Amino acid sequence: MNGPLSVATIVVALVLAAWYFLRSALDRAPSRLDLLAMAGLSALVTVLVVVAVIGLFDGTRPSDTATFGGYLVTTVCFAPAAIWLARLEPTRWGSLILGVGAVVLPVLVLRLQQIASVIS
Repeated sequence: MNGPLSVATIVVALVLAAWYFLRSALDRAPSRLDLLAMAGLSALVTVLVVVAVIGLFDGTRPSDTATFGGYLVTTVCFAPAAIWLARLEPTRWGSLILGVGAVVLPVLVLRLQQIASVIS
């Protein structure tokens, strides 16, 4: 779980979050490019989750596999949910929704790293 892919996911998510919060502060609705950027982040998160799932089969499992699985599902579903909600709200609040979604993703990735580091 620890590695360049996790770091890249966290950095990209935080940069996008700053961008979305700026757009919200400037009273701008999410553009098509904003939604595509969040979809790109979602793809990056999906790759991270697939790598983590493959890591479960190499013999080293976290001590609490059920919690780890729950975080994996939440992590992979969070960005698409933010995109869907932002499309429903085509105002500055849609940009804020994307920003909050982008801020939560690094927290989820860090939590996955913490759970994965405790091996049974």
